[in-house]
Amino acid sequence: MGIFDRISNGAPGNGHVPERDQSTPPDDLDEGVRLEPSDLMGPVRARVGDAGGEAPSADSGKATVISFANQKGGVAKTTTTLNLAVAFRESGHRVLCVDLDPQGNLTMSQGIDPDKVEQSMYDVLVDKVPISEVIQQREIDLAVASIDLAGAEIAMSTQIGRERSLEKALAEVEADYDFVCIDTPPSLGLLTINALTASDKVIVPVQCEYLSMRGLVQLQNTLEMIKENLNPGVEIEGILPTMLDSRTVHAKEAVEILEENFGELVFKSRIRKTVKFAEAPVRGASVLKYDPKGNAANYYRQLAEEVLTDGAT
Repeated sequence: MGIFDRISNGAPGNGHVPERDQSTPPDDLDEGVRLEPSDLMGPVRARVGDAGGEAPSADSGKATVISFANQKGGVAKTTTTLNLAVAFRESGHRVLCVDLDPQGNLTMSQGIDPDKVEQSMYDVLVDKVPISEVIQQREIDLAVASIDLAGAEIAMSTQIGRERSLEKALAEVEADYDFVCIDTPPSLGLLTINALTASDKVIVPVQCEYLSMRGLVQLQNTLEMIKENLNPGVEIEGILPTMLDSRTVHAKEAVEILEENFGELVFKSRIRKTVKFAEAPVRGASVLKYDPKGNAANYYRQLAEEVLTDGAT
């Protein structure tokens, strides 16, 4: 039984994850259940100089598409999508963000009211409006969301090739950008499937709490289905520990569990808790613009450097 089964099912025979004292480490993770990175459905991130380990190039002629996915809400998907994209932009790359979440948090985080946009990703996916018509220029280019997206899955359900609607839409602009960063909803429905089908890589933000890592179970299963049936090239770029409070034993244990079981798939970068992440969206800005010299901004600059160099130091 692997870590996914243990996180999903708890201790053998219980059928649930037991409550435990946060001050003591989990005692059910022994050497016998440790996974190697190769056991996961995505390969270990290649290092620069290794086969296939070249950093993304602005001269490749096609954007690198990255989805930020975890069906558990509240793990900093939107925060990571926006701030990593802005960090890419600071590094001189052309970046498009796509808000695929009906809540429209990414759209609001750039000072745009999702209730007032004339067209959104709903129109792109359902009515085949060119994606260029829903892109607005802010810190980065942003294909906006609206509450209409909540009905997109039903509206798309009868379409032929519905899982590839986003992939086809992005073909119009893929040569105009170096990176396309997709914020997905907190579910593994058709919108997320569209994102994963269109993506080259997936970054998985994981809150540094033991129970929150259960979200990796369903995401793994969905990615396996995507690789087998729709997009064999998609891979996990990395698992990102977020909302880390390094003062607690529990958070440290959660990171240790990730590193023990996922090896180099876990980013070296850590996104630590800070109030700046809550304050920045109120100003309609990324944390890199709101507090450019602060620690919060530097967390995402470090992550951008790690992604751009494929983890080389």
